[in-house]
Amino acid sequence: MSRPAQHIPSPLAETVERFLRHLRLERNLSQNTCTAYGRDLRRFERFAHTTLRVSTPDRVDRDTLTAYLVDLRDAGLHDRSVARHMSTLRTFSRYLVEEGLLDESPAALLDMPRNPRSLPEVLSPDEVASLLAAPDVSTARGLRDAAMLETLYATGLRVSELVSLRIGDVDFDRGLVTCMGKGRKERLVPIGEQARASLLVYLADGRPFIARSAVARGRRGGHAAPLFITGQGRPMTRQGFWKLIKRYAELAGIDKPISPHRLRHSFATHLLAGGADLRAVQAMLGHADIGTTQIYTHVHRERLRAIYDDAHPRA
Repeated sequence: MSRPAQHIPSPLAETVERFLRHLRLERNLSQNTCTAYGRDLRRFERFAHTTLRVSTPDRVDRDTLTAYLVDLRDAGLHDRSVARHMSTLRTFSRYLVEEGLLDESPAALLDMPRNPRSLPEVLSPDEVASLLAAPDVSTARGLRDAAMLETLYATGLRVSELVSLRIGDVDFDRGLVTCMGKGRKERLVPIGEQARASLLVYLADGRPFIARSAVARGRRGGHAAPLFITGQGRPMTRQGFWKLIKRYAELAGIDKPISPHRLRHSFATHLLAGGADLRAVQAMLGHADIGTTQIYTHVHRERLRAIYDDAHPRA
């Protein structure tokens, strides 16, 4: 019996993998970002190789990208997803030019699908207060959960940034948190008094109890130790915190879809509603482009309009 032919990666597939290594090692992008790039580009490479017989990077042209765009739309992807794929290909095309594999970028003149920016939905201040009050702070886990929710709302961190915090990242004297954001860019974010107090109580009364199994195994604490840990002494994960916040939203009677990112949206919107400077909010959120932050000014205006329509007798 003859053996099945062994699959040999195409030169285009090998170039994709080199590009992903370039993103990780030279551009120092986060693991999540590199994973997203890899998912999109491997899908593109499979389509180009199997459907168009394009197996080398020098044969990637505008027609290749246009055909792929049509395929994405035929697969039922929404405009936002299509726009993400094409943005990935635009970055990859620039890399091919930089490496001398193409003379010019095939994506340069490609019509990119418009990416409609929907306004982020936020929690009201009352809903946030109910959410933050939901954990049972008579228990160690409740102290941890309260500290996590308070810290997230006080700082507007991304969930990946929140669960990556170390004990030494919190400067209690100055009221600052140091976090590592996208592109491994470090930033300082102020932390409010309520979150600071919640963290201090958690570290003093809740964390030793939660970590007792880790201590029994001989693990050391200190400034480099994870700030938020599970009952097994392991670092809290993004998935674990997602489940946590959904459970507390149910306890708080919040019937809106809930996620850590919605609390981040609420942080930014409430700051701007209170008169915070847009540039300051941009710095706290870790946005490279202020245009990303400006969407929260639209949220604020939409809320003002809703209040006006509800309250004004001639609205």
